[in-house]
Amino acid sequence: MTPLLTASLLLALFFFPATASGTTAQDTSALHFRGFRAGARLAELDALLRKQGGRLRCDRSKRDPVVSECRGTVRDSASGPMHVWVSAMDSAAGVISLSAALDSSALGSWRRELERRYGRVGVRTQGGQSMLQWVRRGRMLRLTWRTERGELTASVSLVDGRVLDAWGSDRAAGSS
Repeated sequence: MTPLLTASLLLALFFFPATASGTTAQDTSALHFRGFRAGARLAELDALLRKQGGRLRCDRSKRDPVVSECRGTVRDSASGPMHVWVSAMDSAAGVISLSAALDSSALGSWRRELERRYGRVGVRTQGGQSMLQWVRRGRMLRLTWRTERGELTASVSLVDGRVLDAWGSDRAAGSS
């Protein structure tokens, strides 16, 4: 086998690892939940909310004009009202949080959907809060749940590290 062929095969295995069944795994770096994805543009998120009967309302930060904080509510098929919070830098979502009061069946539905798409991971518990987390190519998706005053609350957080890193480097460059 030539060195070029060997290198090509190693790169292919790195970028397209085989699953246990022998098929090629899909690229899951674009972590998403119910149509929301880390790094999405605000216009895309607003269109998604409007399609689901909601609306995204954004305010610019007084401290940093490139940062917008946005809120909205949509109807989720498993949970009912789902609250949306977005922190965007230059109109790209660095952090998205989707939260809702759920029953155990709806939480199970959210969990199964994520595990089916991204694989099973171990539950981490701290105090009364539990979570599952997936990280792909600078992006993170975290499902968190807890019972508070007898009510189960869950949230899905989507974080795009590239958006946050770019904003952080812009701020550092501007302060020198």
